[in-house]
Amino acid sequence: MRRVRRAGLLGISLALAAMAQHRTATAPDQERHPPIARSEDERRILNTISDAVRAGELYANVPAADGRMLRLLAETTNAQTVIEIGTSTGISGMWFCIALEKTGGHLTTFELDTHRAELARSHFSKAGVEKLVTIVLGDAHVNLRKVKGPVDLAFIDAEKSGYIDYLDQVIPLIRPGGLILAHNIDMVPDYVKAVTTNPALETVFYMQGNQLAITLKKR
Repeated sequence: MRRVRRAGLLGISLALAAMAQHRTATAPDQERHPPIARSEDERRILNTISDAVRAGELYANVPAADGRMLRLLAETTNAQTVIEIGTSTGISGMWFCIALEKTGGHLTTFELDTHRAELARSHFSKAGVEKLVTIVLGDAHVNLRKVKGPVDLAFIDAEKSGYIDYLDQVIPLIRPGGLILAHNIDMVPDYVKAVTTNPALETVFYMQGNQLAITLKKR
């Protein structure tokens, strides 16, 4: 398992380095190169995501470019335990589930809004991944205190005023070598400062979608 995780982190480093090369060059348009399903399970999840997007069920969700990165990071690190703060309508969760079907992992996702949680639940069911997901309804600031580590990967995508508290609660839960991801970090300069000035963390930024911070908890 340790070899798999180390290889996974090396793969992430190489992928991010490739993204950073030749900044003046025009990046390929991801919309012109959509994901290609390898299995019926993956096709069902991707189709459910597409249907939700077409139906406009997108409240505070990730664009496809970021969703694909979530999947890549979860699968490359062989994530077994993933927590998500901010379920919304389940689109980001479905991207994670594409990976978790391969890794045998599980997603615990926290949502405050009852309507959005129910819509996410219906999406997970339609995608056939409901057994991979636990939705925790209520205040994530409170419910996170009940989570026991170690956690392989955490994704923060909720109210921006809460990012620092979420980070403070998540850091002790994440295993050494695990990842903390945060969305829309251009809106949270205090979060950026926190993850770039902590010597226990290493952070890079993925800017192709809606500004994703990718933070490694150092070993």
